[in-house]
Amino acid sequence: MSAKPIFKYNTLYPSVADLRKKAKSRIPKFAFDYLDGGCNEELNLFRNENDFDNILLKPQYLRVGQDIDMSVELFGRKYSAPFGVSPIGLQGLMWPNAPEILAKAAAKHDIPYTLSTVSTSSIERIAEVSEGKAWFQLYHPTEDRLRDDILNRLKAVECPVLVVLVDVPSFGLRYREIKSGLSMPPKMNIANIFQALKCPTWGIQTLKNGIPSFATLKPYMEKGLDLTQLGQFMNRTFTGKVNMEKVKAIRDIWQGPLVLKGIATEEDMEASIQLGVDGVIVSNHGGRQVDAGESSIVSLMKLALNLSYKSKLKIMMDGGIRSGVDLARAYAVGSDFNFMGRPFMYGVGALGEDGGDHTITMFKAQLYQVMQQLTVDNIEQLQERLIK
Repeated sequence: MSAKPIFKYNTLYPSVADLRKKAKSRIPKFAFDYLDGGCNEELNLFRNENDFDNILLKPQYLRVGQDIDMSVELFGRKYSAPFGVSPIGLQGLMWPNAPEILAKAAAKHDIPYTLSTVSTSSIERIAEVSEGKAWFQLYHPTEDRLRDDILNRLKAVECPVLVVLVDVPSFGLRYREIKSGLSMPPKMNIANIFQALKCPTWGIQTLKNGIPSFATLKPYMEKGLDLTQLGQFMNRTFTGKVNMEKVKAIRDIWQGPLVLKGIATEEDMEASIQLGVDGVIVSNHGGRQVDAGESSIVSLMKLALNLSYKSKLKIMMDGGIRSGVDLARAYAVGSDFNFMGRPFMYGVGALGEDGGDHTITMFKAQLYQVMQQLTVDNIEQLQERLIK
């Protein structure tokens, strides 16, 4: 057996909880609440994390193990670890230049980073810093011409995977955002200004990198929009339900791997298979859309039980993963790949430029230790460790 790999990261922050606490002290409250909050009473936000506690795993200590391999093949590409970075809107508001920090770190570690349509770096810039490895999540526009232009830009940079978001027929009712002024239309108030003044590093970095904006969408916006007009643009351009007809049109245009994000029911899974997509990401948008819904992991467990689904497409998951143990649990109940959003933003908020590399390394180290403890050699064997 070869020697255990050395995972070098900042040992002052060995967990997501440590990163979150530090990030909260460095990010203005209005921006942290946007990152951290859920919809309504935030019940589903907590279910996303807490429901992992019901998944138990068993070791086999007398088994003779081999070298541990955390790599996973997905859509014809081999990734060094079985997780990726979820798309998050307005990333540059939470920490300046966050999309580039995370895209570079993901490329360095050879895991997927996914850029959101409403993030603060452009398709072209992220393709450059990620060496062409970044995925893209599409908020479906109301106008086909805008959709087609975005798809053409993705083709031009050879984007490897297109993710279509389906779970935002309306923007979630998020009380924290309403109070802070980050709902649509957004507004900056006196309280937010005072909060920013309390976070000098964030302020200096914001001045250095510029006021964040929807960089991918800039070509489609009128110049000089104020905040109210920006809100009207977003509502006008992206408020619309994604249905089978719209996905079919994209499937006809997009020849590469196509993934639907926000799938949580058998009905939508069967529709996805009928549409011929290559994968789905089981997700409830981080608990930001439906407070009365299931956690992502509970939805995943139900869908992954159906082997006919698993034979037709990749079933991935996003939501509530906060440790290497949670990653192992997700694979044990049938996930093919997993994504995390908030943990990586906590990492960047806590450690700035070093946050992406730290958080990826931390998750790798945690997952490796769990696999050692359970005596498994690869990700597929984790299903054998599930206590049913």
